[in-house]
Amino acid sequence: MTAHYVPENLPEHIRHYIGGAPADSVSGETFEVLDPVTNKPYMTASAGKAEDIDLAVAAAKEAFDHGPWPKMLPRQRARILNKIADLVESRDKQLAELETFDTGLPIKQALGQAQRAAENFRFFADLIVAQADDTYKVPGKQVNYVNRKPVGVAGLITPWNTPFMLESWKLAPALASGCTVVLKPAEFTPLSASLWADIFREAGVPDGVFNLVNGLGEEAGDALVKHPDVRLISFTGETTTGETIFRNCAPGLKGMSMELGGKSPAVVFADADFEAALDSTLFGVFSLNGERCTAGSRILVERSIYEEFCTRYAERARNIVVGDPHDPATEVGALVHPEHFDKVMSYIEIGKTEGKLLAGGGRPEGLDTGNYVAPTVFADVKPDARIFQEEIFGPVVAIAPFDTDEEALELANNVKYGLAAYVWTADLTRAHNFAQNIDAGMVWLNSHNVRDLRTPFGGVKASGLGHEGGYRSIDFYTEQQAVHITLGDVHTARFGAGKDKA
Repeated sequence: MTAHYVPENLPEHIRHYIGGAPADSVSGETFEVLDPVTNKPYMTASAGKAEDIDLAVAAAKEAFDHGPWPKMLPRQRARILNKIADLVESRDKQLAELETFDTGLPIKQALGQAQRAAENFRFFADLIVAQADDTYKVPGKQVNYVNRKPVGVAGLITPWNTPFMLESWKLAPALASGCTVVLKPAEFTPLSASLWADIFREAGVPDGVFNLVNGLGEEAGDALVKHPDVRLISFTGETTTGETIFRNCAPGLKGMSMELGGKSPAVVFADADFEAALDSTLFGVFSLNGERCTAGSRILVERSIYEEFCTRYAERARNIVVGDPHDPATEVGALVHPEHFDKVMSYIEIGKTEGKLLAGGGRPEGLDTGNYVAPTVFADVKPDARIFQEEIFGPVVAIAPFDTDEEALELANNVKYGLAAYVWTADLTRAHNFAQNIDAGMVWLNSHNVRDLRTPFGGVKASGLGHEGGYRSIDFYTEQQAVHITLGDVHTARFGAGKDKA
């Protein structure tokens, strides 16, 4: 293993960003941020409370009510969004380096996420310029058209897995639509979020349009959700937290978009391209350290190829390179935080009582400190097992056999989640019928999850509420106002006109 790499010029302290300027918490309180390889604190961050959220929302509301941003022509906003994309692209290696240090993600994968962040801004810059709104005409009588208006102050709450990219996923459409925002990044990983302020300032985003408050979810996040001047909440994170946000949004009737947990099935039929399915299902659960909502963490394999698949899969899993996140050879790095490490390891111990351990099952050899987990494979897992039903969010996979299409579909749908699904088969009719009957917001046929930014992203059941992506993101961040214009005489019943009425 190479020596642990620490980036130069790491900040000792991260502050909020409110109304165009850095700010400490009103209370002066801070919290420590850990390096996931050593689990030692490497900096502090301002701990936001309700009073800090009040200041950030006030700045965002002032910028929305009296600033230029919501009233800019789409082309003007698009130019600024493209400048943001240019700046992100020009700093992608630095962003990846900091993201890797903060999250434990392998450096090659972090670089791809930084480049995706730039593409998110470029995509929505194009979309708002090209967007057309609906018009309906009744010849000679009426024209009706849709007037889109930005909703107002948007509250954005983001998770700790691939934080910079997932922040861009919300920031880009919110800003493109003309909203102003308050971002509350995950407390485990605030480092890369702190870079947005300089990027936006350099690109020409007016003061107050972007605001950031660090802090705990139950403090800063809770205050953001409950604030009366925040018109909508976009949240990505764990399902039980989403349920709490849902309840807290209800009194204010706030708009909500929530992308929550997953326990996604990957279904491999005997007629599938075996090697492609093997590659994809390995990548689908072990990339990003297994800390991905769309991970194909339940693999269902047709019985005639089950034994061979399990043998080959476990052999490959045992050969996955686990090591320092900054080493380009690393395929699985360190989990984000010791709390999460303990959770994943507790599920592995549960799994040893629920399935046949084929690979992993603990720490990798030679990595005695840090949040390292060996890629872990359980086979012969029953449908009611906890490792089959519950989201682990780490490099752990459960494999089970099936005999018929009907059994495969029942197993695929037999969990509370419904985010993603993956189907591997050469039978085109089966592929489409199976995909359309899976309880999942997104299905990939003979592929791992390659995103098309035009398509809806989101889940069903316990995996979320609403969809973002493409025009659906614009729908979420805008009010759609119907405007009706009469072109001819208006014939209205003349109430109260008595005998003279027509």
